[in-house]
Parts: sequence; structure tokens; C-alpha cells
Amino acid sequence: MAKSDRLFRLMQLFRTLPQPTKASVLAEHLEVSLRTLYRDIDALRAAGAKIDGEAGVGYTLIEDFAMPPQNLTRLETEALSIGLAEVQYRGDPQLAAAARDALGKITATLDEGRQREVLHAVSQVYRFSVHEASTVDISMIREACWEERALHIEYEDRKGRVSQRRIFPLAVLYFEYAVILLAHCQLRDDYRSFHVTHIRNVEPLDERFRPRRVPLLNEYVEALRRRLDDRSEELTIL
Repeated sequence: MAKSDRLFRLMQLFRTLPQPTKASVLAEHLEVSLRTLYRDIDALRAAGAKIDGEAGVGYTLIEDFAMPPQNLTRLETEALSIGLAEVQYRGDPQLAAAARDALGKITATLDEGRQREVLHAVSQVYRFSVHEASTVDISMIREACWEERALHIEYEDRKGRVSQRRIFPLAVLYFEYAVILLAHCQLRDDYRSFHVTHIRNVEPLDERFRPRRVPLLNEYVEALRRRLDDRSEELTIL
């Protein structure tokens, strides 16, 4: 693979892989040695790309303004329209507004033909059911996840029991009929999932848990996978 093609591919990996991305993962995708990968990252930085991180920690693409914008194919345009339309339906008001703004900004950078395809996409998203609205500001919860800030929440479970919890918010999951907050509950000293519509009050705390969010989230997801695998084995035995 020519170096120019490899650098383009590396930039695309930064845009698509979860970050920070380990050097070993990038090298495996590119089928190059770590030594070559480190040289390629230095070349991108010299060209103007802002890449944060170092060997042993992982890398995050901060800005790639030095790279020219890419033209979208018709299929990519359709996928973009569907995805952002779904966010407008499932997201809270701030997230829905952001999806609309993002689609407008992206559409403005496309040529006239692609703009028409966005406006008259073949695939559309329609939802006739109205999902239950949350009584708390979900944007505050999302912000706490990004800032890795502890939260105090008042939570009512399915049986109507109310409890006070101090949690480390890790991620917000949007399902068809529910929005779920994954968190590490300090009261239970364990991972818990909370229905956002059952959270009666939320208050940001001064306590931070940076840089533990990603490791905690990965550990939680792995625990969920093991639980599903165990259930699968039980069903197989039965």
C-alpha cells in the first residue's frame, strides 16, 4: 500500500474507531508494524492533523481540518439522513435539535445533486408511538458522562420504591421504548442500569472520576456479555 493511501486510511480509522485507539489496533487494521504506524502518525501531525495521545496510552483525533472534506455517495447520504432522523425521534430536545442542525450543516457542504437526495431520500423514518418523556434534563446526564462527574439521583424503581443514589454515569443507551443510563452505583458498589424516566431528580456533584469512565464502561459491557453467555449456555443445557 502506498504511503499516501495508508495515511488516508489511517485518518479514516481515526474517524470511525472508538477513541482513544490503541496503536496495536491501528497497526493491525493497516497491516503494518508499530514502528511504521508511529511514523505515519508523526507524518499526519506534521501535515496539520491534531492527534492527541502517545504510545501505550492510545490516540484520539482532535481535528483533521487539514484534510479536504470528502464527497458522500448516495448510499452514505441516505444512511446519514436515516440515522439523524432516528436521533431526532429518540433523542431528548437538545439532542434532537443538534441532529437537525448537523444534518443542515452537512447538507450545505454537498453538491446540488446530493442536497436533493437528502431532501428527497428514498428511505424515511416514521414513528407513530410517543415514547415516555423524562422529567429530568437528560443533557445534564450526558454532560456528566463527558465530564466524568459524579451525580446524585433520586430513583424510583418499578415497584415504586424511592432511593437516593450517588453514581458514576458511564453512558446513555437509546432503546426503542426506553432510555437507559449505565452507571456505577456507589450505594451498591456495583454496576446498575437506570431507566431515565424513573429518575425523579438529578444533581451534579463536585466529585470527578476521570479517567475511569472508559475502563468502567468496558468492564460493565464485558460483565453484561458474560451474563448473556451464561444464559445462552443454560438454555443450551435445557
